[in-house]
Amino acid sequence: MTNPVETVAAAVSAAGAPTRGARRISSGYSWPECPRWHEGTFWFSDMYTGTLKTLDPDGAATVVVDATGRAAETEVPIVLGGFGWLPDGRLIVVSMHEKLLLVHGGGAPDDLSVYADISQYTLAAANDMVVDANGRAYITQLGFDIFKGDEPVASPLIVVDPDGTVSTPEKVDALMCANGIAISEDGTKVYTAEVMAFKITVMDRAADGTLSNAREFATTPFMPDGIGLDADGGVWVAMPGGGYVARFTDQGLTHAVSLPLENGIASACLLGGPDRKTLYMTAGFEVFDFEKSAREAQGSIWVADVEHSGGTTRP
Repeated sequence: MTNPVETVAAAVSAAGAPTRGARRISSGYSWPECPRWHEGTFWFSDMYTGTLKTLDPDGAATVVVDATGRAAETEVPIVLGGFGWLPDGRLIVVSMHEKLLLVHGGGAPDDLSVYADISQYTLAAANDMVVDANGRAYITQLGFDIFKGDEPVASPLIVVDPDGTVSTPEKVDALMCANGIAISEDGTKVYTAEVMAFKITVMDRAADGTLSNAREFATTPFMPDGIGLDADGGVWVAMPGGGYVARFTDQGLTHAVSLPLENGIASACLLGGPDRKTLYMTAGFEVFDFEKSAREAQGSIWVADVEHSGGTTRP
């Protein structure tokens, strides 16, 4: 089998992409994912602890959302995936294995209720999510039980409209394990990482939120996971096991940040900071054994300063 680190390193070298290193700013997490920058604060999902956390400027974490109490109501693991904010300020978050979209009422960390039931369209686990300016949520899903080693199958995006209606896009075919998802600064495009297709897919987004014209934006040298956009048309991509987070445009790979595997497996990335020119990266060591991941708490958050700004891209 081809070594992912060698494959990605060769692609970075072939592209002549400028490369910089990363610095760790916080650690002690299970499998950190879904980084967000919201109102001057960095947020992320500490997945296998069932919590969403924020970091202060010194890298200290605070639990803001805690779904662990829901474990008593269900037999599936409580794992929080993608999240975002509604126009009224409330936070909504994907409960991956419950196949639910939860809403945080703004009170205590466990102030959670069901916002939408997405189980009708979820084949296995729901995944990441981006919320548009009108409160419409676009949710990705794995489509198959990756944790049990099932064979990949294509599955649709899930859309939750501001009125709570749940559907799938009529004009976009099923995708091969869509993961990270983001909306361009002007709101006219939605990007997602198709993990099992080794590519970034872009779709046109109409003013009413309708998606259409899905097409390849860029191929990636290894499986893409979480993504973040910049205002200059670039897509920053974490490639777990590849040792790099890289930027792609429709012309190919343009920039790279090195995150060696001994420091963790990069799972997702996002541009944040006061000018949104700080690339935040989440990294972990154990994604398949939930209990071990939470117990060992080796996950960490890394940053690198880049020249491209996230602007008003979402998430």
